[in-house]
This record gives sequence, C-alpha cells and structure tokens, in this order.
Amino acid sequence: MTFKKLSISVSFAVFALYGTLILSLFYYYDGAVFLEALRSSRTLFSIRLSLFTATISTIIAVIVAIPSAYALSRFRFFGRQLIDTMLELPMIVSPVALGAVVLVFFNTPTGTFIQDHGIRFIFTVYGIFLAQFIVTVGIAIRLIKAAMDEIPVRYEEVARTLGASPARAFMTVTLPLCKRGIIASSILTWAKALGEFGATITIAGSMSMKTETIPVAIFMRLASADIEGTVVLVLMLIGIGLGILYGVRLLTGRAVPV
Repeated sequence: MTFKKLSISVSFAVFALYGTLILSLFYYYDGAVFLEALRSSRTLFSIRLSLFTATISTIIAVIVAIPSAYALSRFRFFGRQLIDTMLELPMIVSPVALGAVVLVFFNTPTGTFIQDHGIRFIFTVYGIFLAQFIVTVGIAIRLIKAAMDEIPVRYEEVARTLGASPARAFMTVTLPLCKRGIIASSILTWAKALGEFGATITIAGSMSMKTETIPVAIFMRLASADIEGTVVLVLMLIGIGLGILYGVRLLTGRAVPV
C-alpha cells in the first residue's frame, strides 16, 4: 500500500468512526418524539436561546480576537509568550473547570461587587454569554492569528511606504487579505459556542425556559433516562452545527479550518 492510499484510508477510518456513532443514534430514533420536540415550547426555547447566545458571544469574541491576534502575529513585546501560552487554557482545562473558576471569582469581593452593582451572571442568561465567551475567545484568537500569519508583513510595509498609517495598512491590506480566514474562524468559534455545555451549566445552571441551552437540555433528558428525547436533541444539535459548517464551505469554496 502506498503512503497516499494509507493516508486516505486513515481519513476514511476516522470518518467511519464518527459516521457510525451518528448512525447509532437512529436505533433509538422515534418520529413521534421528534415531532413532539419540534412542537415543544421548551425545546424551541432551547434552540432559540442557543442560537442567540452563540451568535452574540461569537461576535464579542471575534471583536476581541482580531486586534489581539494581530498583536501576537505582528509584534514582539514583553509578555507575548506568556499571553500566547495562556490562550491554550480553554484547550487544556475542561469547560467545567473554567466555569468553576468563574464561580470562585464571583465569590471574591471584586466578583460580589460586580454581581451586586453591575451585571448579575450567576444563574442568568448573562452567565451563558460569559461562559461561551470564556471558552471560545482563546480559540478565536488562535484561529485568526493563524490566518494573519499567512499574510506576508511586507504587504503592510509597502502600504506604509506609500503613506498609509499602521492602522490604515491593517484596515486596507491585512484585514481584507485574511477576510476568509476570519470568517472561517468565526464559524468555528460559533459552532464551539453552540455546543458549549460544561461552563454554561456551571455558571448559568439548568433552569427550564431561562438558561437551558440545547446541550443543557440534552444533559437533562439523559439524566432523566429519556433516551429517545436525548437522541432527538442530539440530532438537532448535530444537524444545526454540521449544516452551518457545510453551508459555509459551499459559500466560501474553501474548507472551514484555517
């Protein structure tokens, strides 16, 4: 077997693994339960809440990520390596642990002051935004930085020699050139936020019709041994996530991962 065939075989093996897991869900699929879930106000609320919070938290994360990624990609400054390493925190620490850290913070004097005189995050929708943002912002910065690293610095240098300021060179040269990478990174960040569970349930709880996102609803169904209902919600989450990713690939003509 050639190396090419071996590589392709491995990729198909991984695809078969995930495909088998998804197909196994249909063993417990019940059409009546699916229709019931579509008519359920609780399920529809969870879907709307997940889509809304994932979208808003992704927008905030990307707004923060673009200048941060640019700084890490283009400049050398004191503490850069430390910041770059800290971005790996969401990937090496479980979301539940991150949620626990947030809970501990809000039990400190500073956190208590924020809760009492600012925005209340614990067991509220704002907690969902915070959980999704904390889990995804580091990933967003990492993905966008990878896209910016592909843009040669000399393009900006040429723009500056023609009279453009650093900010104008960034806005008119770098940003347009890595636009597709930013879009792809944003979609991946959104998908991550949509499926976020650990930090969300730790910070915002699992209150029905208030803080119950789709992943939390899946957990609650599974905890009550409702296998058919769990399968329906999992298929919905997979369908939304993969559908969006595949749609973006068709629109951009490029694989989503940067």
